[in-house]
Amino acid sequence: MLISTNFKLEEFLVSQTAVRNGIDMTPPLHIQNNIIRLVETIVQPLRTKLDSPITITSGFRPELLNTLIGGSKTSAHRFGCAADMRCNKVTPLELAKLIESMNLPYDQVIHELGSWVHCGIRWDDQTIRLEELTAYRSQAGATIYIPGLHPIEGLI
Repeated sequence: MLISTNFKLEEFLVSQTAVRNGIDMTPPLHIQNNIIRLVETIVQPLRTKLDSPITITSGFRPELLNTLIGGSKTSAHRFGCAADMRCNKVTPLELAKLIESMNLPYDQVIHELGSWVHCGIRWDDQTIRLEELTAYRSQAGATIYIPGLHPIEGLI
């Protein structure tokens, strides 16, 4: 189902872990509406600005899937309000900074491990945080989140 000029709902429902574990990725209507809102307010404007394809690497995660992959218990993915993405035209850091610079109504943007960008919107009536974070792995292997959007080099 086409939900914007460049995106299909199905792009936000792909998971190898879900396939391996027989998890139904069919979202209820309220989750579909959240995905559409995420695309309308963040993902499509970003795609239009870049004039280049954006690959969604993770979208909606039903509760069981989120648990299986070790996702946060407060993850916006559970509500269809977050997407992890990449674009071959720019680095993940450049993509995160572009989202920030476009004054889009994001709740959270995370430059994740130098590999992708997580962007989420609110699923409730809370005020958006406009939070920017960088995630990197410590030498011990723990994922550490720091405020701001930073290059990964030098953080390790």
